[in-house]
Amino acid sequence: MPTIVVDVMPKAELLDPQGKAVAGALARTGHTGFTGVRIGKRFELTVDGPVDDELRAGVKQIAEEILSNSVTEDIVGIHYVESNVELAEESLEAAAEHPDEGYVAPAGETH
Repeated sequence: MPTIVVDVMPKAELLDPQGKAVAGALARTGHTGFTGVRIGKRFELTVDGPVDDELRAGVKQIAEEILSNSVTEDIVGIHYVESNVELAEESLEAAAEHPDEGYVAPAGETH
């Protein structure tokens, strides 16, 4: 069955108290080299049928109106995968290619 993955992150200009707490825990436990941590949300929506343009438009609307708060969060990705195997492979590939994307703030960014 197809799955739609929606990734939501706090707006970069806003403080992320959870991320700040994790960054502090990393430092306290000796894990150094990180300038910041951002905590986001991931939604996986399983679809009963094919993913067509109408469904894609509906998911975008759901992401904007229900899954995120446009005042404090950005939708950073909507991905469509055909199976759980593909979903797992996509997650592993993304993690290997971009281990810090969406989680570690750029140097100099304050939280």
